[in-house]
Amino acid sequence: MGALLALAYAVGAVIRFNIVHVENHARSLRLHDPFAWAMRAGQVMLAIAYAVSVAYYLKLLAEFAIKPFAIEAASHALIANLIVTAIIVVMTLLTFSGDIKKIEHAAHSSVSIKLGLIAGLLAGLAVWWASGAAPASTLPPARITWSSIPLLLGLLITVQGFETSRYLGDAYDQQMRARTMRLAQWISSAIYLAFLALLTPVLARAAESEGVTGILDIMTFVASLLGLFVLGAAVTSQLSAAIADSIGSGGLMIEVSQRRLNVRSAFAAASVLSLAVVWLTDPFQVIALSSRAFAAFYAVQALLAFWVSRRTGAGGMVARIGFAVVGAICIIATLAGAPAES
Repeated sequence: MGALLALAYAVGAVIRFNIVHVENHARSLRLHDPFAWAMRAGQVMLAIAYAVSVAYYLKLLAEFAIKPFAIEAASHALIANLIVTAIIVVMTLLTFSGDIKKIEHAAHSSVSIKLGLIAGLLAGLAVWWASGAAPASTLPPARITWSSIPLLLGLLITVQGFETSRYLGDAYDQQMRARTMRLAQWISSAIYLAFLALLTPVLARAAESEGVTGILDIMTFVASLLGLFVLGAAVTSQLSAAIADSIGSGGLMIEVSQRRLNVRSAFAAASVLSLAVVWLTDPFQVIALSSRAFAAFYAVQALLAFWVSRRTGAGGMVARIGFAVVGAICIIATLAGAPAES
């Protein structure tokens, strides 16, 4: 997880560079400048990545939502996909009715609730461990092989989200976007590492859990209340993230098409892509697919950073070497990111 967070922070540094230097350089570009085409290619990739991530978020939501119910394994995947399809159809219909802004505001307000649930979860784990209630157990053996690298890169989606700041220039200035992105990555990294550290007493049990909702079983083992915290945080966070990414995908499609697509057609196109991903992948596959889609976008961002640094001299040689390394890693992630079940 530390390596994954370090990679994400390096990508964030690339995008923070682009917030200032690429955006400033873009103001002087002609419509058909090769650099302008590369920027549009990045936007297209991000729109696709967002549409894929909607399927990822909602698949996780469905898995957590049906976890408490006794559903036969044969019909489990079908029921989960039907739930996701219904949510996507409702979001699309709300877009057609012009009410998507109401849901967007609800998604924003849920962030405070999610952070509260996460804080409660971490506090509960800390008290459980510090009080001596955690059982003594032997840690599972580490399995680190060359195949661990594709697995790590296939989990890039789990630390994604910071790139949103790149396209909020209409509402916030460059310094604000760069500063808040950096702060968000610090906070999320601290949460990830603290959570994994506090899971130490149950790592052996966690290693034996099955499915993407295995964490719910672990938290219920610690305390039933913590299981409810995880369930509430999972459902609300996946729904709000899916709404945010569907809005982002539709908005980018409108921008890339030079306003040829209207709101309805852009959201309909994004929804069709999301539905295709839902029905053609399982939860583990969609995690890797989403990671690959975002890795492709990050690779383009690294290329843009390298390109504008060469054109303007911003950052210097050290920065360009860093951009090249990040871009190469992201290209490898795009080509070789593996599902977690492997």
